[in-house]
Amino acid sequence: MCTLTPRSVVERLDRHIVGQAGAKRAVAIALCNRERRKKLSKDIARDVMPKNILLTGPTGVGKTEIARRLAAITGASFLKVDATKFTEVGYVGRDVESIVCDLVETCAMKLYHDKLEEVQSKAEKLAAEKILNYLCHQRTGSSRKRAVKSQQTASGPSETVKSRRPSAKTRQMVSDLLQNNQLEDQVIEIEVSHDFEGSVPLSSSGRQFDDFDSLFDDFDHELRQYADGLRRRRVKVKEARRILAREEANKLLDFEQLLDQAVEHSQENAVVFIDEIDKLVAPKVEVGRDVSGEGVQRDLLPIVEGTTVMTRYGPVKTDHMLFITAGTFSQSDPSDLIPELRGRFPLQFDLDPLNLQDMERILVEPDNALTKQYQALLSTDGVTLTFDKNGIREIARVAEQMNESDENIGARRLYTIVEKVLEELSFSAPEREGEEIVVDAAYVSGQVAGLIKSENSNHYIL
Repeated sequence: MCTLTPRSVVERLDRHIVGQAGAKRAVAIALCNRERRKKLSKDIARDVMPKNILLTGPTGVGKTEIARRLAAITGASFLKVDATKFTEVGYVGRDVESIVCDLVETCAMKLYHDKLEEVQSKAEKLAAEKILNYLCHQRTGSSRKRAVKSQQTASGPSETVKSRRPSAKTRQMVSDLLQNNQLEDQVIEIEVSHDFEGSVPLSSSGRQFDDFDSLFDDFDHELRQYADGLRRRRVKVKEARRILAREEANKLLDFEQLLDQAVEHSQENAVVFIDEIDKLVAPKVEVGRDVSGEGVQRDLLPIVEGTTVMTRYGPVKTDHMLFITAGTFSQSDPSDLIPELRGRFPLQFDLDPLNLQDMERILVEPDNALTKQYQALLSTDGVTLTFDKNGIREIARVAEQMNESDENIGARRLYTIVEKVLEELSFSAPEREGEEIVVDAAYVSGQVAGLIKSENSNHYIL
């Protein structure tokens, strides 16, 4: 049973996103209402529609991150699309219905990898057993070839040596070596499906044959394998582990059931984030049709309102998908959207621009704060990195100053500054093992001197 509450959702969003309390409350309520709907009877649940959300505000203030983290809280699939990538049906460009197709594919891949993890342990055991068989067969085959050559030399070519299975002692010895990873570089020949990811064309290079008969027999065997959908590959044991474990895992999965679950998950749990919706608002024109603006809005309308889209996975209903859309609306207003589409996003929240204090908090408070990331990265080279309060404030001040003097890209500007501040240290870190570096205001000023006026500053903007 789901234990999510709006308050707990907001608390989890606070761990990653600074400020924007109003937007967090709105998306938390929308998420929990969707979970509440699942507990209702079918008659009532059918009519409980999601309250789609429109987020407005400057770039870099957290619109995308709010939607992404919201999906992560429940493990739901998340799809981000840019409204500018679509054009009206009948014109060159992507059809808006591809949103639903992409969503199902995203859900299917997520479920596939989740299921792989569940069967991975069993698949690895089955793969290890196969590798053991290959090794034992290879060992027996080599012994048989040596015996054949020996007897042909002594008694003539007519006599043969019967094939025998490896003894239990031999098998146990090979098994012990395999478990102790002492055969990782041993080359073995394995059989894999033709449609297996990463497979290579069948090759017989480097192989030796005793005579023409053995060549013909082996060629016939390969033809039979091809007919059965198999191909042979010569790989090292460590590579065979990966290939065979994935193939065995695929055999343990029910792909028809997985795709059915992906469709259901798309319909009931997924979060679709449509960015740059404001770019679909164009100046009013007297002549012609705006195929990149109003036409796309009208094509989006049935998707958001609720319809059935035919995909290669079957029909997918959009009635209960949660749509979150966003835009800066710096040169337009949400009211400029066509009324029908605007009405499908009943909840609108304006995200606040970031000030100096917000920038400082973003640098240190979130679980994945930028300063924490660099501390972890440089620790791999044995460098201890510390940011003091003055250093954090100076980074935030420079970021705010650059946003005011150049294009305002919000918190993304922090990547520019922190990368520049630590550029020299990141380059020389392997030679500075054991050092402790304190990033204070003076250190920051020395590293970013002239950055604001530099013509090359755009090189660091992500």
